[in-house]
Amino acid sequence: MQNLIEAVVLGIVEGLTEFLPVSSTGHLLLLGHFLGFESNGKTFEVLVQLGAILAIMLVYFRRLLDIALRLGSDPAARRFVIGVLVAFLPAALIGAVLHGFIKSVLFNPFLVCCALIAGGLVLLVVDELELEVKHTDATTFPLSMYLKIGFFQCLAMIPGVSRSGSTIVGAMLLGASKRAAAEFSFFLAMPTMAGAFAYDLLKSYKTLTFDDSLLIVVGFVAAFFSALIVVRSFLDYVSKRGFAIFAWWRIIVGLFGLAGLWIVG
Repeated sequence: MQNLIEAVVLGIVEGLTEFLPVSSTGHLLLLGHFLGFESNGKTFEVLVQLGAILAIMLVYFRRLLDIALRLGSDPAARRFVIGVLVAFLPAALIGAVLHGFIKSVLFNPFLVCCALIAGGLVLLVVDELELEVKHTDATTFPLSMYLKIGFFQCLAMIPGVSRSGSTIVGAMLLGASKRAAAEFSFFLAMPTMAGAFAYDLLKSYKTLTFDDSLLIVVGFVAAFFSALIVVRSFLDYVSKRGFAIFAWWRIIVGLFGLAGLWIVG
């Protein structure tokens, strides 16, 4: 029962943080560490993301359907889909090659805390920069820009960096508006998270027990509903107020995490 409650809490945290530039994996690893929650091969932290994936697909269902229906007749729709795939490719290749190293070495609470703090400082700086806005529509970035954003996303291989944070910062530095940068991070999340889910499941399904699967399902449901709240409100918030609140949140969590590691280990 305690593990089920912890799975619900972790699932809620996953859904609330997945699409914010605060690192959902970092939050799950830290919270799991202090709760004493140990998943089989760190699979829970990856597989629970399915809930957040389905949440964003539900919110964007009409737009996704519209793009799919226009693929055969609209070059712009085809170009956008190609752009998302191009942006996804670097993370897919690097993630497949470094999968074992990432989970065995980088899934480290101390490293997570440091990455949270460093990422928060970067986000504060970027949020205050007077960047030239060249692109306000996430579906019309140049193909070369999609690829560059994909390489920025690879920084999130380090837990605590944040997949959404790295893609948002990268897109803004390349000329995207805050809203367009955040929205493209949503689109790029779909293949990236789905790919990570499928790859991790393929690697670990033989070792998962019934209890493991039950915890993942519980966490998935919690992540789905909490992610719905974030996806529906995040774009409007960052368009008006920027990313400072998320930067400070990262720094505070990172500092408290370091303090907790020092006190209790």
